[in-house]
Amino acid sequence: MSNFYWKAGSLLGLSSVGLAAFGTHGLAKYVNNDTTKIGNWKLAAELQFMNAVTLLVLSSIPPSVRRIHPAAMPCILGGALAFSGSIYLLTLKRDQFRALGPVTPLGGLSMMAGWACLLL
Repeated sequence: MSNFYWKAGSLLGLSSVGLAAFGTHGLAKYVNNDTTKIGNWKLAAELQFMNAVTLLVLSSIPPSVRRIHPAAMPCILGGALAFSGSIYLLTLKRDQFRALGPVTPLGGLSMMAGWACLLL
């Protein structure tokens, strides 16, 4: 299981760096320099990266000493994908992906649930 989350965290980290670079160097022309959309994109990339690092750290703890609630990593991964992914899509094509609007806060709640699981 930790190998899956190591790879997922690595992929999230890799893609967040690329998406952040696009947000800094190319997004403005697609969103008519809309500072709100650019800020939303930046937040999505930052949270994606933070949760990528979290997955890498959690998955690197040896199973013999790991005392992590089993829902923590799935909630963090799913939440990061839902939260950041929906923001990217809504930023680029709001009308086409309008139905994903409720996914963003659900993704945020899922990330929060994953972090809360770390308290258990």
